[in-house]
Amino acid sequence: MAILGFGAVPARAEPAERVLALGGAVTEIVFALGQGHRLVARDSTSSFPPEAEALPDVGYVRALSPEGVLSVDPDLILAIEGSGPPETMEVLRNADIALVTVPEGHDADAILRKVTVVAEALGVPDEGARLASRVSAELAEAVAGGQADPPPRVMFILSMQGGRIMAAGNGTSAEGIITLAGGINALEGFGGYQQVSDEAVLLADPDVILMMDRSGDHAADDAEILAHPVLGRTRAAENGAIVRQPGLLLLGFGPRTPLAVEALRDAFHRGRG
Repeated sequence: MAILGFGAVPARAEPAERVLALGGAVTEIVFALGQGHRLVARDSTSSFPPEAEALPDVGYVRALSPEGVLSVDPDLILAIEGSGPPETMEVLRNADIALVTVPEGHDADAILRKVTVVAEALGVPDEGARLASRVSAELAEAVAGGQADPPPRVMFILSMQGGRIMAAGNGTSAEGIITLAGGINALEGFGGYQQVSDEAVLLADPDVILMMDRSGDHAADDAEILAHPVLGRTRAAENGAIVRQPGLLLLGFGPRTPLAVEALRDAFHRGRG
């Protein structure tokens, strides 16, 4: 049985050679540390770098089955906080496999904590320190260039199925990246991702609409936003200030977050122009 505390790193005589990464940011960090060759599988949110997609996929990080995880015979599982469901995680904690929970978070310090925990678990603390230092410097530079007065009001829309707007409130990864890029969340008074009323959207009247660049049922192109009876009346829609980024880059809070902040910062400035 290998039950470890939150963020605890297993003590072992030999480094783990069959590592399973659960969570897109966790997988990115493993590759950024130069340890991608030790991965035997990943979850479906781990879409970067491209080499990750060649690995076996054990399923969605919040809907894992014990059988799927154990089928790849890992000797170390690096799981982002919130991996699940709880029943699956309980089975894995009681298996003879080291399981390290990587703390989630939506700010600069959270990224560095992820890097440190993953690097320690893999037994490469020096590489972790170098990666953390580089990401910290790049992020500080990106954030410093994003200050505007007043800051743009940004609404993150998760989905628009059936014309119903599911948007980001307080304490979300979307709010975290908006803040880093120099904006403020146009919606307040609720936490998490929730369906919002027409009145709330009109009252928020965002300068910028932010979405994930995605396909399928949750996608919405510019024409759909402009034709929406409420979104089409916002300043963002009238000015064409609709910004999209790949979901993992935007919300992952991994090593590429400085790139996301820089791109958003520039897009926010254009949206205000």
